[in-house]
Formats: sequence, C-alpha cells, structure tokens
Amino acid sequence: MISVLLADDQSLVRAGFRALLDAQPDIEVAGEAADGEEAVRRVRELRPDVVLMDIRMPLLDGLAATRRITGDGGLDRVKVVMLTTFELDEYVFEAIRSGASGFLVKDTEPEELLRAVRAVVDGDALLSPGVTRRLIAEFASRSKAPTDFAGLGELTEREREVMALVGIGLSNEEIARRLVVSPLTAKTHVSRTMVKLGARDRAQLVVFAYESGLVRPGWLG
Repeated sequence: MISVLLADDQSLVRAGFRALLDAQPDIEVAGEAADGEEAVRRVRELRPDVVLMDIRMPLLDGLAATRRITGDGGLDRVKVVMLTTFELDEYVFEAIRSGASGFLVKDTEPEELLRAVRAVVDGDALLSPGVTRRLIAEFASRSKAPTDFAGLGELTEREREVMALVGIGLSNEEIARRLVVSPLTAKTHVSRTMVKLGARDRAQLVVFAYESGLVRPGWLG
C-alpha cells in the first residue's frame, strides 16, 4: 500500500485528491497539511511514501518544506511531488534541485496523478505531460555555472553516457534502444550512476547532469 500526504492550503484541492487516491486499492491518504510547517511535522510523524506538495503555502512555502524533508536523512525514502497551478512555473527547476522527485500541474488528468504517485515510488522522475524536454533545458539554462562533482570522476564512460541520456529526458527503454542494450541493463546503469553520485532519484540525476556540464541546455538528443 502506497501512503500519501496531501499538503495544500486549499481544502477543496485536498478533498478532491483524497477522494481520487483513497478510491485506489493500492493507495491510501495518510494525512493532510494546510501549510509547509505542518507538512514537515506530518511527514516526520507519518513517514509517507509520497508527499503531494503545493509550491505556494503560508508559514513555510513548498520549496522550503521540501528542502527540510529531503535534507533529513531519516526521511530519505519519502518522495516529494510538487503541485503548481502553471506548468511554466518559475520555481519548477528549483523544486527539483531542492530534492523534489518531479512536479504536476493541479489540473492534471486523474489518471496522470495516479501514475505519478506510483512512478515516484518506483524511483522515476516525473514531469507533467505538457512539460517538454525543452522546458527542462530552459530551466537548466538558468541554473548556476557547471559544478565540479567529485563523484563524476568515479563514473565509467558508459555511466557518463547513460547519465547524459537521462539528462535529456530519455526513459530506460529509450536509453536501451539508443545504446542497443536491454532495458534491464539500461536500468542497472542508471541505478549505479545514482548510487555513485548520491542522487535521491532520477529527477536529481537530471539536475546533476546539467549542473556538472555533462549536458548542456538545448541538447535534445
């Protein structure tokens, strides 16, 4: 059973999400929070698998709340999905850099929301359907100059190649086709790369790929 915490200052939004999620046989809503401070407290209390976190909330915004959650070593299994009203939200890339596993627009289709919850539990990065790879590159282009990641030198040539492909938004299946290997082999390379770099999940690996300079904005493969 996948447990979810709903963090949004609008009670109607929380009620709508709860009705959808609780109707699923493999998902349950463990709790709710109306502001960022409460969200952090509830996460520490309930240890949910996934937090659906609104970016804009009183007392403590979603970005700050996410940083507190992802920065707590005892909560490293908790995945945060940011919720935003606009898919071109200026805070989207910062949210992923802060440790969020991805984001969704609030008016996303119900099926997409359910897929999102299940996907992040499996360690997949998450982007709303309307957000293209060019948008990832656009936000990445606004990030700081390339950083010298110590772990980058520990990657094999194939792992660096795989990391670059993850960075331009390719799935494991697409990477497998590009490199002419099995999807399982591609997944193994991605997993090993994440471990070596200390990435929480695939979304953070995308950030590392851009910030290390391994991938540059506009590279769509």
